[in-house]
Parts: sequence; structure tokens; C-alpha cells
Amino acid sequence: MHSKTRDRVFNWWELEQRDFPWRRTRDPWAILVSEFMLQQTQAQRVVSKYEMFLHRYPDVHACSQSTLGEVIELWSGLGYNRRAKNLHTTAQLVVDRYGGAIPDSLMELRSLPGIGEYTARAVLSFAFDMNVAVVDVNVRRVLCRQAGEYLSNEECQNIADENLPLNDGWRWNQAMIELGATICTSRKVNCDTCPLQKTCAWSKNLQAKDPSFNPKGASKKPQPFQGSDRQGRGRLVEKLRERNVISNEVGKIMGWPDDLTRCEKVLKGLIDEGLVAEKNKGEFSLPK
Repeated sequence: MHSKTRDRVFNWWELEQRDFPWRRTRDPWAILVSEFMLQQTQAQRVVSKYEMFLHRYPDVHACSQSTLGEVIELWSGLGYNRRAKNLHTTAQLVVDRYGGAIPDSLMELRSLPGIGEYTARAVLSFAFDMNVAVVDVNVRRVLCRQAGEYLSNEECQNIADENLPLNDGWRWNQAMIELGATICTSRKVNCDTCPLQKTCAWSKNLQAKDPSFNPKGASKKPQPFQGSDRQGRGRLVEKLRERNVISNEVGKIMGWPDDLTRCEKVLKGLIDEGLVAEKNKGEFSLPK
């Protein structure tokens, strides 16, 4: 990428960046918490939960010494409670393996539960200022539209690596994520204000099919949340944040009082994943 193009991105970023608390810290634990929360939740929804979580667990030791149930209670409102379990387990492993120091290598980070390629690279860049390129769904969208064709994960990472400016990875990664999250979004594009418009293949022909959509997955329809197993799981966990639940309440709480087979299956899944515990026979609680 030409230096003038990078300068346009940086100039845009300096003017348009949103202020988030995780952009004002380099604390590895705080960055790790933010990345777990941001995996499947919009940034604006994360802010208050992030600050509340760090107030309760200011460091990895505090989280590791807590019970999983307490962490899940604090995760209320974020959804995908498996992330809370992964973060709690990761905190315990970091204390056991590394004495409480968040690892600063890609391989060690990837060995921890809930940490994939993007999250590991994000921690290296945003916490340790390492010059590594990060590719989340927002960056991937920008890169595919720039190229005018759908790119594989490997192709996106290679291009991101090539575009990364020397010794300015933190700012560049933040700018590219921000660009995809606010200008080059999945539902709407604002090409007139995009600093990459001049080099974007798709902006020259917006009537063409969006190259960021995977052609192989085009026929798959996303499952609606309403009435889904995920909704039932969430309802039960939310109720368990308030109190224990007995077996004959589960169907009503999940929203399927006439489908006990489905309720039992979903409940078993939660128990198997360690997100729900059977305190006594027929009585359920969050794990201790």
C-alpha cells in the first residue's frame, strides 16, 4: 500500500475515531477482557460491562480466584455465555502456567480457550504494541471490497501483513477496524467519506455483488434468534443469575413448556458445557 494511502487512513482515524476505554490502556488483562467481550457483541454494548467487569476483577488473579458462576453472573447482557467460561478458564491457566502474566507469543495465546487467530493477534498488537496485523470481520470486509473479490482467510492475512506500516501497527489496526465498523459496514457503505475510496475496486461498481460475501455460503440462511435453542439457553442462564431453578420450571423459563424433549436436550448441553450445575436432583444453579 502506498504511503499516501496510509496517510489518508491515519488522517481519517485521527478525526473520526470513537472513544472506547480499551483504546486508552495497554494493560494486557484489560485488553484480553475487551477482546473476549467484543468477539460477538457490538462495541457500544460492551462499554458498561467492560468497566463493571474490570472493577470487580481488576487483574487476572482476581478473576481466577472467583467462581465460574460469579463470572457468568457478571456477564449478564452480553450473551454467548460460553465466552465467560472460556475467559474464566483462561484466567486460571494464565495464573497456573505463567504466574499471572498474559503471554506475549502467538502460540501461547492460541493455546488458551476462546482465543483464536484474531484475538491472539489483537492482544499482541493492542496490549504489547507488537507490529502484527489483525484481521477481524470488519477488516476482512474492507480488504475484500478493496480487492473486488472474495478472499480466503489466508489471503486476507497476507494482504493485511503487507499493508501494515512499520512500527505503527497499533494505530493502523485500530483504524482499519474502525473503518469497517463505521464506514464500510455490512449493511451500508459511505464511500464518499472513505479514505480508501480511490483504491477500492467495489466502490467503482456498487451494483455488482458484494465481494465480501462468501459465495459458498450464500445459500445458507442464518437461524433467527427468536425461538432458537440459543434463546432458550440464554433465558435459563438469565433466570439462574437470579435464583436456582427446579426441573418442572425449565420448560416455561426456556419458552417451550410443551416441548420437554427439546428442553431436556438444551439443558443437558448447558450442563455438559459446564455453564449449569445440578445442585440436587432436579435443582439447577450456576456452577460454583
